[in-house]
Amino acid sequence: MINCAIIIWWALLSLVVLALPMSSVAAAPVKLGLYLPMTGTAAAMGQMVWEGVQLARQLKPQVLGQPVELILVDTRSDKIDAANAVSRLIEKEKVVALLGEVISSDTLAGVPIAERAGVPNITPTATNPLVTQGRRFAFRACFVDDLQGRVAARFAREHLKANRAAVLIDQAQDYCVGLANFFMEEFKHRGGQIVAISYIQTGDQDFTAQLASFKGKKPDLIYAPNYYAENALLARQLQDLGMTTPILSGDGAQVPELLSLGGQAVEGMYFTAHFHRQGATTPLARSYRKAYEDLYHKDLDAFSALGADCYFLLLHAIEQAGGLSGDKIAKALSQVENFPGVTGAVTMGPDHNPLKGVVVIQVKNGVFAYQTTINP
Repeated sequence: MINCAIIIWWALLSLVVLALPMSSVAAAPVKLGLYLPMTGTAAAMGQMVWEGVQLARQLKPQVLGQPVELILVDTRSDKIDAANAVSRLIEKEKVVALLGEVISSDTLAGVPIAERAGVPNITPTATNPLVTQGRRFAFRACFVDDLQGRVAARFAREHLKANRAAVLIDQAQDYCVGLANFFMEEFKHRGGQIVAISYIQTGDQDFTAQLASFKGKKPDLIYAPNYYAENALLARQLQDLGMTTPILSGDGAQVPELLSLGGQAVEGMYFTAHFHRQGATTPLARSYRKAYEDLYHKDLDAFSALGADCYFLLLHAIEQAGGLSGDKIAKALSQVENFPGVTGAVTMGPDHNPLKGVVVIQVKNGVFAYQTTINP
């Protein structure tokens, strides 16, 4: 009788365990979807963001007592693939939030899909104002192009003493076109003159015609708010033409591949940027920088740091929301104030654009050297 009673007791206990919700047996993962360019023209940027997010997850692997699962889909640096990636992550993978993309045009292809589904989407580096403008669920961890362009014009006039600027624009990229327009507006407002404007397309290899036309205009500065591959070629061909005009670019060119592709020709190039490792001042920034450089054996870069900030901001918002509701996570993100991120304190401003300073960097002795930080 005793043995029978024990058998019956264990059988009943097994039924109770089987009837328990899965969360009480093993916590279900919180799925975060990443749509990033791991291949294609923007692959270097996507890979740096991915490195940054993976380390951030190692440092903070749980939220609300549940493990965080990262699901990555390659956008191939393409708008259509970006849109398809977002649809897959939402519909098939059932992610609670999205992190991506890095290019403004590809992000603009993804955020409307996330908006309709009510899934929060935070981009590390898409700086076009339209990415978040008028949207409930779209956010960014970086500054916006109008601020970056105006700071670039201010730096050009006040620090570089440029009076005459020529502008080279990759018209295939929304980011490049928007940033150039903001720069030109502010440069003229501050008394400067735009003496020439010329256009290229992503993947172009020969800019000698454009540069030859610039040479006759005698600019003090070439503003080239384009991505790293095109800017490396630009610098090389500028040197081949015997031109010593300084180049000022934007955050899209601050990629280590610029140094390897451009070599000595990119020496002296300036950038407006989101972050430099010397600006890692918060406790999280210092600990993250050490962990990153110990793990990857290279300096912490802006794209990795911004990817980490996206991850930490999402987890902060989920904790503040107390659950996985898209509405509540988005509301918590919109209320972020003085969050001590890797790239500095983050306060979410109007249209979900962070209020933060713009870093200025110059290539010196083959490395990205910190120059100054210009506050809005």
